[in-house]
Amino acid sequence: MQESHERFPWKLVVGFVLSIVLTLLTVWVAFRSGFQDKMVLSLMLLLAFLQAGMQLVLFMHVREGYGTVQVSNMVHAFFTAIIIVAGSVWVMSFGMHNH
Repeated sequence: MQESHERFPWKLVVGFVLSIVLTLLTVWVAFRSGFQDKMVLSLMLLLAFLQAGMQLVLFMHVREGYGTVQVSNMVHAFFTAIIIVAGSVWVMSFGMHNH
């Protein structure tokens, strides 16, 4: 049997703090930076991908497993996220023209 070593989960705390920092940085870019719209969108997408990658590594333990099930789950999640984001942007862009 393996002995269980109770240690403080520093990896999770660092991931949580980084998630909050990246989220606050995104809010600052969106509301206070004064950048052009294309630059704001580019920075927000970059920060979103950084945060998603960090959360996959730190919280979802993506490096711990092998096999086609994990790969297919990741591909499914990626395409689901793309559809949700693209659909949201599409709906919001057409909603702005009516007001």
